[in-house]
Amino acid sequence: MDFEEPQDHRDLREAVRGVCSGFALDYWRDHDARHAFPWEFYDAMAAAGWIGVAIPEEYGGGGGGLLEASLVLEEVAASGAAMNGASALHTSIFGMSPVVKHGSEELRRRYLPEVAAGRLHVAFGITEPDAGTDTPSITTRAVRDGERYVVNGQKVWTTKAHVSDKVLLLVRTTPLDQVARRTDGMTLLLADLKVPQVQIAEIPKIGRNAVGSCETRYDDLLVDVADRVGDEGRGFSYLLDGLNPERILVASEAIGIGRVALARACEYARERTVFGRPIGQNQGISFPLAEAHMRLRAAELVVREAAWRFDRGLSCGEQANAAKFLASDAAFFAADTAMQTLGGYAYATEYDVGRYWVESRLMKSAPVPQQMVLNFIAEHVLRLPRSY
Repeated sequence: MDFEEPQDHRDLREAVRGVCSGFALDYWRDHDARHAFPWEFYDAMAAAGWIGVAIPEEYGGGGGGLLEASLVLEEVAASGAAMNGASALHTSIFGMSPVVKHGSEELRRRYLPEVAAGRLHVAFGITEPDAGTDTPSITTRAVRDGERYVVNGQKVWTTKAHVSDKVLLLVRTTPLDQVARRTDGMTLLLADLKVPQVQIAEIPKIGRNAVGSCETRYDDLLVDVADRVGDEGRGFSYLLDGLNPERILVASEAIGIGRVALARACEYARERTVFGRPIGQNQGISFPLAEAHMRLRAAELVVREAAWRFDRGLSCGEQANAAKFLASDAAFFAADTAMQTLGGYAYATEYDVGRYWVESRLMKSAPVPQQMVLNFIAEHVLRLPRSY
């Protein structure tokens, strides 16, 4: 087994670092503080071709796989942009996976080149106030009327809905009490957001504020049948083609945040002198930092395997979930260790580790909580009785 990173991947990392180097840490502090979407960064990444890195070449993309996309987002996060930078991009990168795999040829040709070029911004609308991780319990309803669907309902935690043009929206076309299986009767629609029938409100948050999270309400929104992804009623199975990539990409972002938090802590530990010696000389400081490094390295191997399996069409549910669990845990440990290393200065925004700490903590809850990952592994890998 060859663990040496290919030259083209090293070149990719360097190219992404080159773009990111144009956006210093004060850029991200400022945008986080002002709750301002990082348009300049987004446009620079789009111009460099990184938004469409995983979109097939025939639709204007780079033709890369999920592995390449994961490297892009890891480097973005590791630059110090953290989730504010990565979340600005990753919905466009992974969110169109169901369209690539299951959309009609006309749908692909109409939308994918625009997404790849960075001209069309797409959000992902799944979660509802009363459904949460119990996706089959969603109540957002789409009723067919000729060649259009009429959509009514509400979603929550829809990332960057306020700056997006479209939303990949999961709706119920058949009520839950009328389907044979709970996962039947759901449909994916590519719906408009910038229309009067959609109300969008940002949710006040404690972190990752450069990229808004929104509550969206749909009142008699009309969606053309031509903007349906695949067959009616099979949306949940198509959704799975987006969920595993999302977990892998978020895991990659977590590795990036862990890397930058650890680097900042080690820099401080080498320079900060107390009682006549650098604090990094003390094992109470150095041991947790060394452990953080090892945790990140171990998690990274699982992330790479998960992306490798996905790109080869192999089953990767176990690996994608494990990658998300281990990487988010390692990232938070690294950020928390950085907080402890910097002591009181960790609370000063100029040192950034507080931002990394808050954002890495989010990854233990989103896009799937750690407990649901444990449920998945227990039931589907270890074949234990379902616990919920």
